[in-house]
Amino acid sequence: MATLLVTGGAGFIGSNFVQHALGHTADRLVVVDKLTYAGSLLNLERPLNDPRVSFVRADIADRAGMTHVFADQRPDAVVNLAAETHVDRSIDSPQAFIETNIVGTFVLLETARRFLATRSPAERDAFRFLHVSTDEVYGTLGASGRFSEETPYAPNSPYAASKASADHLVRAYFHTYGLPVLITNCSNNYGPYQFPEKLIPLMMLNALDGRPLPIYGDGGHVRDWLHVDDHCAGILLVLQKGRVGEKYNIGGGNERTNLQIVDRICDALEALRPAASNPALRSANVAGYRALKTSVPDRPGHDRRYAIDATKIRRELEWAPRQTFEDGLAATARWYLDHRDWCDVVQAGRYDRERLGLGG
Repeated sequence: MATLLVTGGAGFIGSNFVQHALGHTADRLVVVDKLTYAGSLLNLERPLNDPRVSFVRADIADRAGMTHVFADQRPDAVVNLAAETHVDRSIDSPQAFIETNIVGTFVLLETARRFLATRSPAERDAFRFLHVSTDEVYGTLGASGRFSEETPYAPNSPYAASKASADHLVRAYFHTYGLPVLITNCSNNYGPYQFPEKLIPLMMLNALDGRPLPIYGDGGHVRDWLHVDDHCAGILLVLQKGRVGEKYNIGGGNERTNLQIVDRICDALEALRPAASNPALRSANVAGYRALKTSVPDRPGHDRRYAIDATKIRRELEWAPRQTFEDGLAATARWYLDHRDWCDVVQAGRYDRERLGLGG
């Protein structure tokens, strides 16, 4: 039984990855998470009932803590999902992004390098360090083209810059020290357990509560959407079969403008909980969810378009998304409708769906 160390495993993608790995491997899973506002043990409620899963509350930027974790758990692989991820928060308070995304990744790399120095040649050869990153490191696209693994980095937000810095460190540790690394860069994820600051859950919850649906600028910014289950399948596939030292772009091939996303959310909610039967909309005298759409000033430095070219992972590892966007969005809407208690608990005292990212 191999031991897989999953950092950030109580967050959105991390908790979904833990669940996926439990169902598709025989590995022992050690979840490391700092439990910031976006990470919760509620996300791991089912996995923590499995004897193969253990949890360590720790900060990846804590060198002594990470040294202890590696010495105690003796991992055969690391999947680094620990990160501050919300662009708007990085505009308001970039320091946490530098500390976790850059310093934390550096500490993990150094700890892994020193740990491997004590292992046998066979163990070193089998070890993997997979760093999960984002398409935002590439900057912005015009009306055409897609990001490939060879696209130059041009980050435009503090979040994107911190992730780009981490990517460069991971690459450097392969070329300088021979650390067996892999990098994945994904497009926008959606699905269960996503903290409500992100576009899709924010709009779903606001709509259900009859609150405004704030749309930045003209609503024409384009993102490529990927269901978190498909992303997790891609991560595990890269971990198991990816070529050491390589990076793989993982994208859903579902480009939508923000305005299109909001309209689809409204339609999905109308099918599941018609506006006419929603007391919050009746009390606000609103006839339909789309009537809640509100234009707000754009985010500073807002990238216009992202799109992933996933040819490499499709060709080399035979990965392909299984979830259509329409089915995935409907399933996500049902999940948030059925888990309002989770939404209330994770937001309580932390976040009231207020506007962030004004740079003031």
